[in-house]
Amino acid sequence: MDERIAQALARDQVIDITTTGRKSGQPRRIEIWFHRWNGRYYITGLPGRRDWYANLLANPDFTFHLKQSAQADLPARARPILDEAERRAILAGILQSLKRDDDLDEWVARSPLVEVGFGGIGEQVEPR
Repeated sequence: MDERIAQALARDQVIDITTTGRKSGQPRRIEIWFHRWNGRYYITGLPGRRDWYANLLANPDFTFHLKQSAQADLPARARPILDEAERRAILAGILQSLKRDDDLDEWVARSPLVEVGFGGIGEQVEPR
């Protein structure tokens, strides 16, 4: 993996993601935070319905756009975290790292949560 990409994944928080619209089939790009926890990468959001999450449920392949300390477009795949115990552990870790004392039960029940997987980053992705 390119060292600049590895450092950005270790330090940055704000990214863009491009998903495929579940109804339109068109690319949809938004800005969002990503989180590192236990050596893995996650995207979540405040409790409630989110179009980006519905798009990833319909088509888990997306583009993870680094844009802070490095710029790169990383092909990625989302794995929805649906198991309640797994959701609780991950969200508790994320909220703790953010120093938030939000209602964990509400986050577990209502927040979108996906694990981000990168396939072949070292081979396929070139920083722009």
